Amino acid sequence: MKSRAFLAAVLAAALAVPTVARAADEMVFASWGGAYQDAIRKAWLDPFAKATGAKVDEDTGPETAKIKAMVETKSVSWDIVTAGGGGLMRGVAQGLFEPITADMVKQDDVIEGARNPYGVPSEIFSTLIGFSTKAFPAGGAQPKTFADFFDVKAFPGKRTLPDKPETVLEAALLADGVPADKVYATLSTEAGMKRALDKIAALKPSVAVWWSSGAQPVQALGAGDVVMALGWNGRFQAGMDSNLPIAMSWAQQIPQVGYFMIPKGAPNKATAVKFLNFILKPEVNAELSRHVAYGPATKGAWAHIDAARAERLPSTPERLKNALFLDIEWWAKNGAKATEAYTAMIKG
Repeated sequence: MKSRAFLAAVLAAALAVPTVARAADEMVFASWGGAYQDAIRKAWLDPFAKATGAKVDEDTGPETAKIKAMVETKSVSWDIVTAGGGGLMRGVAQGLFEPITADMVKQDDVIEGARNPYGVPSEIFSTLIGFSTKAFPAGGAQPKTFADFFDVKAFPGKRTLPDKPETVLEAALLADGVPADKVYATLSTEAGMKRALDKIAALKPSVAVWWSSGAQPVQALGAGDVVMALGWNGRFQAGMDSNLPIAMSWAQQIPQVGYFMIPKGAPNKATAVKFLNFILKPEVNAELSRHVAYGPATKGAWAHIDAARAERLPSTPERLKNALFLDIEWWAKNGAKATEAYTAMIKG
């Protein structure tokens, strides 16, 4: 009897081990699909899975409202979610993300201005103008600035804009002649906010699509549904690399930092922390720019990026000369009010 009980105990323990290992070494990563998520998979998710043996599943559409619903109902199914600075700060304000301490993730090599206690910087990307080379072929007048984007007389045709106000309000004021260093001071006034919204409202008859996914403006340009788009440089570059008839202008841009966050109550937090440490290794961090034209968020990564690849990225010194970085502190303070006004303008 004793030997039979002993064997049963050994068998139970042996059967329990794989279950524990699987639970400790899996992760669900949620991002925004398209070329961006494809790039993350190739640069980081697949190599992480191979290096650690972890099982990595993917999902899409990590909207703040979805994350909030998961956290409030204690039914969180995502371990890593992604967002720009505005999305990060909205989630922080609502208590949706786990704090990421120095003991959890070592961020000494991260660009100082990009660090945040609730997110690990993943890349630097820019919002700028993409346009159809069929509508505006080389040799003729092509749109370059945000003022050109809003000028439907000089550059006729349908446009597409994000359905969220981050970068759009800034672009509207820049197009209206506000100096870059005065944009946020202007937006902080009631008159300045109205000025930005009025600029966008005047363009509404020419807006065919208010996009919610970064792939949409590229698809709309490629299909000929619009002639100009406000979108992300990496998505436009992916379209260009796929021989779509589109181009983009570096004359003006609004760079921002992308972040990876751990939702509060993530079921596989330990694996998520391992992943965040993995992507900050300089040679690993540099890999993303091989697959999508976004700049690295760590200083050490540049040693692993050659000159030809650097020319495709938004964060070179030359390109940053005419750039206005998204102010995530401003958006943390004013984002809810700005989003409400922007959404009302779209629907009005």
